[in-house]
Amino acid sequence: MQALSLTIRSIGAVLCGVLLTLSVARADDVKAGDLVISQAWSRATPGGAKIGAGYLTIENKGSAADRLVAVSGEAAGKIEVHEMAMNNGVMTMRPLDKGLAIDPGKTVTLAPGGYHLMMMDLKAPLKQGDKVPLTLEFEKAGKVSVTLDVQSVGAKGPGADSGGGMMKKMPDHPGMKM
Repeated sequence: MQALSLTIRSIGAVLCGVLLTLSVARADDVKAGDLVISQAWSRATPGGAKIGAGYLTIENKGSAADRLVAVSGEAAGKIEVHEMAMNNGVMTMRPLDKGLAIDPGKTVTLAPGGYHLMMMDLKAPLKQGDKVPLTLEFEKAGKVSVTLDVQSVGAKGPGADSGGGMMKKMPDHPGMKM
């Protein structure tokens, strides 16, 4: 009977540990109105680089659309929301002048090869382990503070074995160098 009691306590302790780990993993989520922003990260940049990119996920749990209209932060002189896409076999990148729509009930992922935050005129290189504070501004949810966790130069995302987001879906193109 004592062995059974010990086993039940051991299982209980393991379950408590798992639940604690799960709650810590979600602690970085930022809520703003109906929006949940998670997995905010960046890649380290080589010394002397003047541009970097930021990535994150925005989930709209509400019934009305919102729009990411501006981004600011001390790490860069200017930060824009950009889109990369294949157009007629050519990879293009452009700022989204009207911002990025977050439709109700949808999740938008900013990831390498797709939507991203373009940080221009970096004040210092982004180094692995750094934390980069940014302010996202939404039409409805207002201003929201987030922190990018800087990963390694070639990182594919936080805990990502899955690869580079949209780039996995894009066709190979001769002459396209990334």
